[in-house]
Amino acid sequence: MFHFENEKVRSLLFAGRFGLEKESLRINPDGTFAHTMHPFPDDDNLVYDFSENQIEINTEAADSAAEALELLYHYTRRIQQKIAGLPSPELLWPFSNPPYIRNERDIPIAGRNVRKELDEGYREYLADRYGRYKMTLCGIHVSFSFADELLKADFALSGHKDFHEYKNEQYLTLAEGLAAAGWIITALTAASPVMDGSYLEKGKEGTTIFNGMSSTRCSELGYWNYFTPVFDYTDIRAYADSIQRYVDDGYIAAPRELYYPIRLKSYGRNDLKRLHDRGVSHIELRMVDLNPLAPAGLDLRDLEFIHLLIVWLMCRPRRSLDPGYQIQAAQNFKHAAHYDLKTVKIVLPKNVTQSSSSNSVADEGRMILQMMKEFYREYPESVRDILDFEELKFIDPETRYSWRIRREYEDNYVGKGLRLAEEQQKAFL
Repeated sequence: MFHFENEKVRSLLFAGRFGLEKESLRINPDGTFAHTMHPFPDDDNLVYDFSENQIEINTEAADSAAEALELLYHYTRRIQQKIAGLPSPELLWPFSNPPYIRNERDIPIAGRNVRKELDEGYREYLADRYGRYKMTLCGIHVSFSFADELLKADFALSGHKDFHEYKNEQYLTLAEGLAAAGWIITALTAASPVMDGSYLEKGKEGTTIFNGMSSTRCSELGYWNYFTPVFDYTDIRAYADSIQRYVDDGYIAAPRELYYPIRLKSYGRNDLKRLHDRGVSHIELRMVDLNPLAPAGLDLRDLEFIHLLIVWLMCRPRRSLDPGYQIQAAQNFKHAAHYDLKTVKIVLPKNVTQSSSSNSVADEGRMILQMMKEFYREYPESVRDILDFEELKFIDPETRYSWRIRREYEDNYVGKGLRLAEEQQKAFL
């Protein structure tokens, strides 16, 4: 918990850095997957993920949410200009759910990558274990790090003797807080309620399916392992060891296979030894859908809300999550990905809502936002505007991205999606 009552700490609460990863599919103008080679083979900021046509933007770290989004625009523009100028022009699919899939061979597993830890053998393993179809689901990962000046100012008041251990403790506090409350990010950014029928049944290209989810990739149908992980948040070594046990026991092949919405990371590759020895450099949030209503796939207000949530959580007393609640917390993330947030419930611990409660996602979301409004009551009106923008999504479901997208695209998901992809590309040229 930050000493936010201290004037210096309070003045630095929003000092931090953002990095964004954005996955998108390169497609042909007819809605099928592009089978051309990755168009940026030597660019560390423009790589690919599972398949050759799943291009991934990795922005540099920026000093604000607005600067991070500018970088995302910059790299999206580069991709759009490049693929529009290919001998056979391609489009960038703006949704988290894929367009037409003819069969598994239509999803080409990528080979060598500038991110060398993602080798072809590992991708083959993922294809065999989870199926290639699931690997076509795309999204945005948000990385965040506290500014050292903020941490050092708070460290001076903390009574800790070791800054390295103190820093790790703050990130563990944040990870635990986000495990309890981070489902609200899923609920507020979900934007993939419909998909092409070919995702669920071969030969059903051109039929639009609504599966009851507002975010397929964040729901129980999406990116989760076949078990629910439980972490040891005692210290960073215990945290790393709790993940390593899943590798040692054969539940996952490597730490990067742990599909959990929150990751603590050290600089460089996702390596537990590095995390164990060097400690945490940043936290990664993996529960944001591509937003087709925003030109670069992300609304600045959502990114700024994530920052507000992080700061709010760090200014609240920490309460450890026991193993039983950690399992419930994972279920909360899945429930927050459902379409009708008034009909599905979640359970929150006392450290989030004062008393343990079971209520609808919409009602619990409003409760959290009301507490955040109280905390930020003396901050500029722009902060209140962001919280009002997010709260309205719980009050009026018609304002949620998923409801707007279902209303617009349910009758012809791929056909209308192609027209949107063309319009977005022209706007970047």
